[in-house]
Amino acid sequence: MAELNALEDDRALLGRTSTAERVSDILRGRIADGYFPPGMRLSEDSIGNALGVSRNTLREAFRLLTHERLLVHRLNRGVFVRVLTVEDVEDIYRIRHLVECAVVRGLGEPPHALDDLAAAVEDGRRATRDSDWKGLGTANIHFHRALVALAGSARTDELMRSVFAELRLAFHLVDDPKRLHEPYLARNGQILRALQDGDRGEAENLLAVYLDDSRRRVTEAYARRVVEGAPPKGRGELRDQPHSTRTGQ
Repeated sequence: MAELNALEDDRALLGRTSTAERVSDILRGRIADGYFPPGMRLSEDSIGNALGVSRNTLREAFRLLTHERLLVHRLNRGVFVRVLTVEDVEDIYRIRHLVECAVVRGLGEPPHALDDLAAAVEDGRRATRDSDWKGLGTANIHFHRALVALAGSARTDELMRSVFAELRLAFHLVDDPKRLHEPYLARNGQILRALQDGDRGEAENLLAVYLDDSRRRVTEAYARRVVEGAPPKGRGELRDQPHSTRTGQ
């Protein structure tokens, strides 16, 4: 599967000082980038072999991510990527509004380090040209992660890494990713331009409206899926398969 190939690429990040924290960082990042959909069972053997880590290290990483509400352990069944509730999605957006708007409001005098935001906007444009809507969702998340990073706070970055990973779990259950993500690419560009012009007030206003609109759109779409009782896309087990049958998402 494409997920296991990607994890093998991540193995080099562990180096000789492999720790559960580093493994959890890798898995959290992969969840945030959309590789592991909600409801998927994570195989200890497959992931441990892909990353070259021990079962105990992997179990500790799973425990850390369970504490972050990204995974859930089901007795006698294993570890699964968590399926969010509508209330979870609402809470994610409350946290985003509090943190992201506060970051913009608290920025000092320009110029600001906006290269990562500009790169995320360009990545989104490229994904749109390629009709890669999952890639566009990833670019949007990267834009907001870079926005939070402007605060220069490791604690805030750590908090929001988990929040953005949870947000990706919500995106998986939305039927029309193009309709979900495409309108916000232009809005990211507007926020970027306001920051480039040194207009923090305008950037915060744009961001607040953006987050309110996004919250309504995502929660409405998510609620419809929950009411319909539709299973999460991509539900299954992450396990080794013959190379000829591996497919991407």
